[in-house]
Amino acid sequence: MTEARSHDVTIVGAGLAGCEAAFQLAERGHHVRLLEMKPARRTPAQTSDFFAELVCSNSLRGAALANAVGLLKEELRRVGSLVMRVADRTAVPAGGALAVDRERFGAEMTQTMREHPRITVEAREVTEIPNERPVILATGPLTSDALASAIAEAVGTKHLAYYDAIAPILSAESINWSKVWKQSRWGKGTAERAQEPGRKMMAEDAEESGDEAYVNCPFDEETYRAFVAALVAAEKVAPREFEDVRYFEGCLPCEVMAERGERTLAYGPMKPVGLVDPRTGRRPYAVIQLRPEDAAATAYNMVGFQTRMKYPEQLRVFRMVPGLEEVEFLRFGSVHRNTFVDAPKVLGPGMEMRAMPGVFLAGQVAGVEGYVESAAAGFVCAVLLAQRLAGKPLVPPPKTTALGGIVTHLGREQPSYQPSNITWAHVPPLEGTKSKLTKRARYEAMAERALADLDPWKNAAL
Repeated sequence: MTEARSHDVTIVGAGLAGCEAAFQLAERGHHVRLLEMKPARRTPAQTSDFFAELVCSNSLRGAALANAVGLLKEELRRVGSLVMRVADRTAVPAGGALAVDRERFGAEMTQTMREHPRITVEAREVTEIPNERPVILATGPLTSDALASAIAEAVGTKHLAYYDAIAPILSAESINWSKVWKQSRWGKGTAERAQEPGRKMMAEDAEESGDEAYVNCPFDEETYRAFVAALVAAEKVAPREFEDVRYFEGCLPCEVMAERGERTLAYGPMKPVGLVDPRTGRRPYAVIQLRPEDAAATAYNMVGFQTRMKYPEQLRVFRMVPGLEEVEFLRFGSVHRNTFVDAPKVLGPGMEMRAMPGVFLAGQVAGVEGYVESAAAGFVCAVLLAQRLAGKPLVPPPKTTALGGIVTHLGREQPSYQPSNITWAHVPPLEGTKSKLTKRARYEAMAERALADLDPWKNAAL
């Protein structure tokens, strides 16, 4: 990586996208002014003063290369992503997924930002688009009303909003361990993850953790039906009259899924496939899985159980879950807003706002969804801006890569634009005989193609 002539860059927001963008630009010799309102102020969903706070879940999702997000993580590792470097160092057991210790992850990300010699952190809230150019807006899903209004006025279109719900966190010592057991679906334990490319885990640690990444709370049919009925009947936090609530389909509140049909949860987050209760030797009717929040497993996240139920209702309904009858909530579930632009109409090449040259958007406000995707959008925005500042032509990641898929999604016209997690639909399909492979083999071949195409781009563009 060669340094170009130094430029000053302003970045608003020290979330995943903002931190990744700041780091990439600083590493390329540019001086970055990072504006972050913490610790003076937090959004309703935030609970710590750390940068890059993971407010919804501690999971960065699937690790296997047959998953599009697994490929995206591996690409980010290979191109020098700060978020992935810190995530790998702070990982906790999560079966076939990558999950992190939130506190350690946030602390290291914050330390890196504050100690980098070319990054200056300023603690203040930004309510207008700064006059400095270039400036990257990476204010995330909870962009303030004032700044969101400024963006909407600049682009000439109303900003779109929907609401994400976050899952409760439970105290491990309050779980009734006699009623639950530890097992990952299909035996996808930490030992398998240790063999995947880019993993930093010690082999002995993987052996020790084995197939115990998740805690399973089993339901019989009667208990399941009663639980679903309670979810549907529970009192929820109602949106205000002027709010247009549009949930992201990949992060639906559990009660919204329950309202879609009695069996919806059993085919979703409560599906029992790949699990056998060792006490009965049979697969349960349904399960709720709990995932460790920290390396010491002192707290657990209710996987897939984002909720907008009121706090007393969460106590009542979730204590119907086998093993959670007297559970202690370290954090209740809640609902938070997500603000984003219509990326294909608003953003031009390099993620620059068409209406305001020199202003760039990165992360969820740009129109991506998910932790890894936000970090990837911050990475791509920074790299393309660095190319521009060096007087070079913009060379985005190849379309065959997951990083290229992020760019593709941001530019893909839709009747009603919606943020999206990275999927295989964001990269071109295989051609010829390889297009006839089974689904998993096809995805693995697409990942192999992506990594092969990534290296030449990395060597030439970075």
